[in-house]
Amino acid sequence: MKKNAGNSPDGLRVRRRTMVAAMGAALTLPGAAAWAQQAAAAAFPARVIRIVPFGTAGGPIDAIARVYADKLQQRWGQSVIVDAKPGASGIIAADAVAKAAPDGHTVMLTLPLTHINNAILQPKLPYDPVKDFEPISQLALGGPMLVARADAPYSNVKEFVAFGKQQKNLTYGTWGNGSAAHLMAELLKRQTGLALIHVPYKSESAAHNDLFGGQLDFAWANPATARAQVQGGRMKVLGIAASGRVSSLPDVKTFAEQGFAGFDLDSWIGVYAPAKTPPAVLGKWNDALREITKMPDVRDKLASFGFEPLGNTAAQFKASYAADYPRVAELIKAAGVTAD
Repeated sequence: MKKNAGNSPDGLRVRRRTMVAAMGAALTLPGAAAWAQQAAAAAFPARVIRIVPFGTAGGPIDAIARVYADKLQQRWGQSVIVDAKPGASGIIAADAVAKAAPDGHTVMLTLPLTHINNAILQPKLPYDPVKDFEPISQLALGGPMLVARADAPYSNVKEFVAFGKQQKNLTYGTWGNGSAAHLMAELLKRQTGLALIHVPYKSESAAHNDLFGGQLDFAWANPATARAQVQGGRMKVLGIAASGRVSSLPDVKTFAEQGFAGFDLDSWIGVYAPAKTPPAVLGKWNDALREITKMPDVRDKLASFGFEPLGNTAAQFKASYAADYPRVAELIKAAGVTAD
């Protein structure tokens, strides 16, 4: 009888080598990738974490970044630093994060300006707002507030418009060209025919210094700043450009409530990581941020800064971004805003 070659010692050795080779190949495919992702998440964080906020040190976004940094440090037992890189409407900060190592140890906490407005207005950005980043979570929603000195002869948007129509022109300041505040002012200009002259600043505080000094007729403010200045007796708030009121200044009416349409595009605070950050690490970030945002003391902090807590998923963040981008693009086009 002829022997089965596969059962011979040589045949068995061949089969074993084939099986080992097949297992090795399998480990280089999806199974190995999944194992690597799990290992990366388990090891994270392995060193100091850096949060790069939009704006200047000491500003409202910087302050919010520090609230989260403290909670993350407690949660992960690793140092978390806030590294502000102000200037150029957030481009410097965004570019630094885009070029950081994609391992989850550097993230950006920012406003729509860096990832929507700048992308529409400036085609030669040093970063791509979609391809160079991974969205993690939107922490909160808010909107810019139209503000004036406390002694201004008007107290709401309608009175402001009536006053403005009697003036040759009015100057105003924002924290950057193409910012949400700038767009809202240009929309108001287009709707009312007011002669408004925009003066962009590197920071919100710089614009407010000139407002209080009389170099500007009016300005815009984030709700947190507006609240502090109102309490200090230096500023009054005329209205908020958002879909709803904020709990920090509940008596301030929206533009819609005052008869002005189209000012309901919410601003947001979002967290991004560099592109190619391992999904498992992104998941660890999202879980942490969402749980921290639910904490009563953090929610109170966000509210005190004039933002309504959110803390959504990465998928929800992507959907929100996709919905906001064309609206902002249309607003920029209609308002005639340019990069210069």
